[in-house]
Amino acid sequence: MRKTLKIAAREYKVAVRSKAFVVMIVLMPVLMGGGGIAMALLDDRVDTGDKRIAVVDHSGNVAPAIVAAAEARNKTELFDHEQNRKVKPAYLIEVVRPDEDNPAARRLELSNRVRAEELHAFVEIGRDVAQPGADESSARVTYHSKNAILDDARSWIAWPINNHLRNQRLTAAGIDLADADNLLRQTEVEPLGLVSVDAAGSVKEAERSNEGRAIAIPMIMMMLLFMMIMVGATPLINAVLEEKMQRIAEVLLGSVRPFQLMVGKVLCTLGVSFTVIAIYLAGGLVVAQQVDAMDYVPFHVLPWFFVYMVAAVFLFGSVFMAIGAACNDLKEAQSLMMPVWLLVVVPMFVWLPVVKEPTSSFATGMSLIPPFTPMLMLLRQSTPGGIPAWQPWVGLIGILVCTTVCVWAAGRIFRVGILMQGKPPKLGELLRWAVRG
Repeated sequence: MRKTLKIAAREYKVAVRSKAFVVMIVLMPVLMGGGGIAMALLDDRVDTGDKRIAVVDHSGNVAPAIVAAAEARNKTELFDHEQNRKVKPAYLIEVVRPDEDNPAARRLELSNRVRAEELHAFVEIGRDVAQPGADESSARVTYHSKNAILDDARSWIAWPINNHLRNQRLTAAGIDLADADNLLRQTEVEPLGLVSVDAAGSVKEAERSNEGRAIAIPMIMMMLLFMMIMVGATPLINAVLEEKMQRIAEVLLGSVRPFQLMVGKVLCTLGVSFTVIAIYLAGGLVVAQQVDAMDYVPFHVLPWFFVYMVAAVFLFGSVFMAIGAACNDLKEAQSLMMPVWLLVVVPMFVWLPVVKEPTSSFATGMSLIPPFTPMLMLLRQSTPGGIPAWQPWVGLIGILVCTTVCVWAAGRIFRVGILMQGKPPKLGELLRWAVRG
């Protein structure tokens, strides 16, 4: 045990004193949440160039409403007077006369103008759009552009069209437009939690639910654990391969047993993972306190987080070390790593249905499968409603049993493979080493 701890301490000092460790701490959150960070930073970085949109109105009465709405928008919404800059593009509406004899030719003409960048897009409004009949094709409103599905102008132009059509239908029905807003006003269905009883025995009213508590917090906890697996388990395969290829392992095995060497390296990576997560948690708590968001921190889940992290790092770290010991170069290792990495990333594929229905049979079953337990059980425990108290304990027993078996089998593979050179590993041989040693 003393030799194992010495190996772990030495490897830990080398790891945390390197520049790569500091770079990793800074870049890992950026890599994991880079998309969200970029969206937040670039939220107001939009193309503010004018966009000319042609309108082909077969009904003859919708186009003026679009023109009026665009003019009103261009007068009031384009400039941020506090920052003294333009923040939105102007929509310039060009009304084009329909070609009833050959509408396809008109569409082709306008499409060519879009390709030539004379137009940003064009809209075609059906003849019977106000009063759709049996022929639905005559009541269609179509938007044509190079990337119509993601075009902000398409989302905007739907408002003046539908607003005008609604007013037109209300007038035809004899309803005063002054009463229309009140008649058609929608009532929001508020998302609330459950009513509870506080420590004094008083009834505590339900609090309003929000997406941050329901989705963001569980996802952050799962991503943190995923990051710790990447930080702790993944580098082990490269470290073992390097020592094996440079014959350093042969020197080390003259002083320690293979299992002691393997466990020492896993303990080192576990220490690195604890160091990284301590830094992230401390920074997160400081930020949460500054923005008055301490109520969002799931303190009741943090002990489980550390338990799952230890189990996951031991489980995947030992498997990766066994693969590194059995292989002769990185190319061989990559082919064997893929099945293991699939086990790591499967929770990332199913996290949304699990977080939406954390007590469903699917979520429960998936979280009780040992390789998936750390991330999925933590995800379920972080949801506002929680899960039955027995399930984390059953999941913990399963992951501990699985980790014990994997560490034992990986140790036997490591003992045989670390000294073998030149022979490409086969899955059958790895299983034989694990069983027979």
